[in-house]
Amino acid sequence: MDKKQFIVGVMLGGMLGGAFALGAHKFFIEDKRYESLSYRGNTVLSGYTDTTNAVQPQGLNFIYAADYVRPAVVHIKTMYEVKEVAQKQQQQIDPFFREFFGDDFGDGGGFRNQPNQPQEAAGSGVILSEDGYIVTNNHVIERADKIKVILDDKRSYEAKLIGTDPTTDLALLKIEERGLSYVQMGNSDNVRVGEWVLAVGNPFDLTSTVTAGIVSAKARNINILRSKSNYAVESFIQTDAAVNPGNSGGALVDLKGRLIGINTAIATPTGTFAGYSFAVPSSIVMKVVEDLKQYGEVQRGLLGINIQDVSAELAKEKSLKDVSGVYVAGVNENSAAAEAAIKEGDVITKIEDITVHSSSELQEAVARHRPGDKIKITYLRKMEEKTTYATLKNKMGKVAVVKKESVEEKLGADFAELTDKEKEKLKLNSGLKVSKLRNGKLKDAGLVEGFVITKFNDIKIRNKEDLVAFLDNTQSQGILIEGKLPDGTLKHHALTW
Repeated sequence: MDKKQFIVGVMLGGMLGGAFALGAHKFFIEDKRYESLSYRGNTVLSGYTDTTNAVQPQGLNFIYAADYVRPAVVHIKTMYEVKEVAQKQQQQIDPFFREFFGDDFGDGGGFRNQPNQPQEAAGSGVILSEDGYIVTNNHVIERADKIKVILDDKRSYEAKLIGTDPTTDLALLKIEERGLSYVQMGNSDNVRVGEWVLAVGNPFDLTSTVTAGIVSAKARNINILRSKSNYAVESFIQTDAAVNPGNSGGALVDLKGRLIGINTAIATPTGTFAGYSFAVPSSIVMKVVEDLKQYGEVQRGLLGINIQDVSAELAKEKSLKDVSGVYVAGVNENSAAAEAAIKEGDVITKIEDITVHSSSELQEAVARHRPGDKIKITYLRKMEEKTTYATLKNKMGKVAVVKKESVEEKLGADFAELTDKEKEKLKLNSGLKVSKLRNGKLKDAGLVEGFVITKFNDIKIRNKEDLVAFLDNTQSQGILIEGKLPDGTLKHHALTW
């Protein structure tokens, strides 16, 4: 090839290369119209790859699980009557969740503050049965006046609150529908660190969002619930699947689409995902849901011991064989553990057939049981392995399950809604009349028959549903009741709850 032919060849090659680049730009960029999908913020374009014919490594295909789970994950919107109520609730919630969700905790239990407008919060939930039982986080629906559930197919329902358990940050809702898509419950005990998982929820109101990650750790105690209750159970599954405000109450599933956890919290300095998220394991979810359906409140079986993890320092100080198990630092008098002959200084290694390496693992294993259940405990005493059986007790020190007392029983009253004539006479749009009074908290507070309750702590009480919802969710020990006597006199009473 002479010099002239070489130069012509280079020029032709350059022209062909330019034409190919222009054609690729037209096909991959302009024709795909990615600008319609871009978020108008601090973003950059990512490269496009056609993965239609790509072969996924065995076990890493997320499509089946995503398609299976999305129809069973719902968007939850909660409404609050006035800004003042929202501010009070936010003040009560923030100490527990601000560290994890940041000061702008606006979705998944937070508030969008708009002066003199009804406040809204948003989160996620998971359908557990075809007849409309839905599990979510307690902090998503806490103190809501109205709970709205939006399905993946955009159908919308008003939900009834069945019950809550702040000690695990779970709540159970019910919508009136049948034939719904729902998830299968998985066994979180079988989940292994390093296993792929998917998080499905509605971050930032972006519905039906799926993210993937691996299980980073199990039985994590992050002390997010401890300040809310001495009976709090924290044994979270930690993952690196991206979870953000709004994901709260959503599903954590394995690659077969089985529910292994309810996404609850993120560790973050900014209020958005920063690398780790935490989910309540399905072993706890299943127990809480069953209790709320059957009893109206969670039946917590207690051993009655003070425990701590076995560190290298503690093992040396107490002359323990190794750092496995959970150290018994104290035993409560007349507790289940005391009656089972557990003593201070023992090291519990198993509950039933579950090996426990930490306090959170022990709490999770015991929390699966109800008062009256007899559990097998394996422990070490002076390096000798022993076995005993303990019959768990409730927080009152009894072995019976705790039946939820009705509002009427606890308050000692029957109620009736106002007639139109009564509303006109008292100049009220709504209110709840005490139609009959017995011995109970209302009588102790000084109320009389015929008294019309209009507010509890500045929250309007329009009917018995409002009354029950407030009392089921309040953490206040003192409640200010506002209302009117039959003659129209405005009165206030203090109720100890």
